[in-house]
Formats: sequence, structure tokens, C-alpha cells
Amino acid sequence: MRVIADLHLHSRYALATSRDMDLEHLAAGAKLKGVNILASGDFTHPHWQAELKAKLRPGPGEGLYSYGGVSWVLGAEVSTVYQQEGRTRKVHHLLFAPDLHVVSQITESLSRFGKLASDGRPVLKGLSSAELVERLAAISRDVVVIPAHAWTPWFGVFGSRSGFDSLEECYGDMTRRIFAIETGLSSDPPMNWRLSSLDSVSLISNSDAHSANPWRLGREANVFEFGRFDYSELFATIRGRDPAKFLFTIEVDPAYGKYHYTGHRRCEVSLSPKAAVRKRGRCPVCGKPLTVGVLQRVEELSDRPEGYYLPSAVPFKHLLPLAELISVATGAGRPSSKRVLEIQGRLVGAFENEFRVLLDAPRGAIEHVAGAKIADAVLAAREGTIEVTPGYDGVYGVPRLP
Repeated sequence: MRVIADLHLHSRYALATSRDMDLEHLAAGAKLKGVNILASGDFTHPHWQAELKAKLRPGPGEGLYSYGGVSWVLGAEVSTVYQQEGRTRKVHHLLFAPDLHVVSQITESLSRFGKLASDGRPVLKGLSSAELVERLAAISRDVVVIPAHAWTPWFGVFGSRSGFDSLEECYGDMTRRIFAIETGLSSDPPMNWRLSSLDSVSLISNSDAHSANPWRLGREANVFEFGRFDYSELFATIRGRDPAKFLFTIEVDPAYGKYHYTGHRRCEVSLSPKAAVRKRGRCPVCGKPLTVGVLQRVEELSDRPEGYYLPSAVPFKHLLPLAELISVATGAGRPSSKRVLEIQGRLVGAFENEFRVLLDAPRGAIEHVAGAKIADAVLAAREGTIEVTPGYDGVYGVPRLP
């Protein structure tokens, strides 16, 4: 059975999220999208944790839970802020727990480093990345820590503003427990393959959704082939990269991400790595420092040329959310516009869920339901021929049909 998992999202208790980010709307959004497994998100927040304990029921395997026809794994994101080597470091981490008892132990342990009720993604001050991993491993060897959106300038482990040049610099002796990183919207597997130091690390992709709408939820995801499975097998499969079980990741074009190029949003300046180097990292309009994008950061750390292929890697597929494709194909405006939602509803009604449309539906069947332009857009996404004006400094990239 094909299983699609989105292992990074937030609840309504996180800052800048939709009020609809509750279990009911997330489950409905997952079924609309075609996602089978969701991370709970934000289990460190006391109110959300209480909701999880009240509503989640034992799921299809040990360490998995069930609600609303969707399987759930207990997940959270935390931000560690600390001093190391004379610099302030701000690193985001995904946490996964095997059961609700371990969740309670984690929150008790972390509560001394920050106010967990202030944000679904709490800020933990004075706790280093290595100390976080060591502390959680002492609670349970089954707790999993994965660097979140590893290349994001401000909060990624490799981020240009507060990150590190290697996993070892960040996690020290605890690097042995870091078996995967999250690539984030602004990078994709080929960009990460350029660092030989990551050859033994699995790459996962998730939405980091702040909304349950299908153009956010599941926009990046992980695709597995499982019969019956549980928490341990899920993460063992990610660690082991068994090609019979870990089929591929779903990625947006990295140019679609908000930090792909280097730039300065206020002055609407977007620059390729080479152009940014020529400008010596300064905005050509106002002279202030540019936000170094993910592509430039990869160039700085890579020891392999662009286009390198890692034979042992899990495959990937570039896609864009269906609402984005409909919007671009029809010129109907935002993905949330009435016309886009109407066409999306027809397609989902015909093919069961969005991923059936994006991954499986024949072109002729899509055209029959929604017309030739939208069928062509879906095929262009599958074939990787959609061009994207790169995002920069917090601005999303803009897709264009060929």
C-alpha cells in the first residue's frame, strides 16, 4: 500500500498559523490531499498536548495514533537559541516521540528552558543542539531528532545567519543520532547531494504547513510502500533508505521556496549566487546586507559540482500544489480564489484526492474533467518543465508554464 506522510506541520497554538489548525481540519485536509500519515505538530504546547491525549486513539501500529481516518505520529518543532564559538545560534529541530507518556516526559524536561505555552514552536534558551539530543535520548532511545528545514537562513542547521558548516559542528558527539535532515522548500535532494558529508544522511521533505488547505498541507511529503507498519518501522525505513519501502520524496521546485535566491525583500532585489558575490553581499539599492539564500549557501559548502547524482539516494519527484497549477493555467488569481477551488473540487471529486491527480491520473482523464490547459499544467509539473522565478528573502517563487 502506498503511504504518503507529511511529518512537519503546526497547530493553531503556533504563531502565524490558521485558527483551523486543529485535528478535525487537519484530518479533512489530509484526506483531500491524499496524505495518510500526519505529524501531530506542537506536542510541547500544554493545551495542544491535552487535546492530543483526549482525542487520539491507538492507531494501526505501535507508536501510531488514529483520528478522523488519518494516522498520526507524535511530532513537534522546537527552536534552540544559544551561544557557541562567539555567535548566537538559532536552530530548529523536529522531535518525534513513540508515545504520549514520552511526550509528557519531554515537555517536563524542556519546560525549564522556555515557556512552552507561549508558542507551539517554543524557544528554548541556553540549550545547545547537542544538549537537546542528549537530554531527549536519556528520556527514550526511541525519540527521533531531525534538523528542520536545514538550509533556512535564520533557523536552519546550515543557515547563513545562525547555522553551522557541518552537522558535527552543531551536534558534536550527538551527531551519531542524527540520521536524517529535512531539506525544506528552498532546497531539493540534488542540491544536498553536492555535500559528500551528507551521503550517509537520509533526506526527508515535509510541508511545514501553517494551514490545512491543500496548497499548504502535503506540498512536500514522503512516499512509502508499507503493509502493516509502526513508529519504529517508519523511522527505520527513513534511516535505512530501503528502496522497496522508501519510494520517493515529493518536492516543490526549490526556486518556489521563500529563500532560494539571495536578496533583499524591502528593495525587491533578487540575485543569483554569482551576482550576489559580485555585489559583495550588499543590496545594490540600499547598501544593507543581503539575506544569503539557500542556493548560495549550498555553493559555499559543497564539494561536488552542480548536477552530481548520488547513486544510493532515495528518488524524488518535483510537483506543485494542484491549486497553484490551476491558478497558473487559468490566470484565476490566488490559489484560494473561488474559481480555483471550484475546479480543484471537481478534480478531487473525480480522482479521490489531489495526489491521485498529480501523480496518477492520465492526461486525457484530467482534460475531460477540467480542460486541456489544466491537464497540460499537471503534465508539465510531472515532467519538470514548469519554470519558476526564484523566491528570495521571504518571498515565494512564481511558477510559469512553458
